Amino acid sequence: MPDVPVSSDLTEFLLDSESATERLARAVSQTLKPGDTLLLSGQIGAGKTFFARAMIQHRLAELGRYEDVPSPSFTLVQTYDLGGCEMWHVDLYRLSNIGELDDLGLEDAFDEAICVVEWPDRLGPLRPVSSVELTFTVTGETSRSVAIHFPADAARWADLRSVLVR
Repeated sequence: MPDVPVSSDLTEFLLDSESATERLARAVSQTLKPGDTLLLSGQIGAGKTFFARAMIQHRLAELGRYEDVPSPSFTLVQTYDLGGCEMWHVDLYRLSNIGELDDLGLEDAFDEAICVVEWPDRLGPLRPVSSVELTFTVTGETSRSVAIHFPADAARWADLRSVLVR
């Protein structure tokens, strides 16, 4: 759980350490279910992959498993079996052209899996309208801020909102 909310609407948090980022990742990961998509934006080094890795490792640990969670920078997609659904970790930074998205199978994954997408600006028209975007910003050597933007149909994300306001 994040320690320091920055804005009064509780959609932006100051993460003053890696452990604060891990707490937020655990809290968020507990609410995710098949069909949920998180879009992670921010500059290189802002903490997107660290956050995604912490979420995935938490969900795997709940199943009594530990796996190495590499960045999908070169493979574009890594999938993880969560025992009832898959979690897709997608990194589109090295995507050559939007046509490559067809080969990845993302449209089906957006409906059936939990998807965490880094560099979502490269999704173009495939960007799910019901996704939540987390924008990471470097604020110091070990600190980051994250702004959480909910879609218009925010009712779908009531569980996540309730975790963030605790």
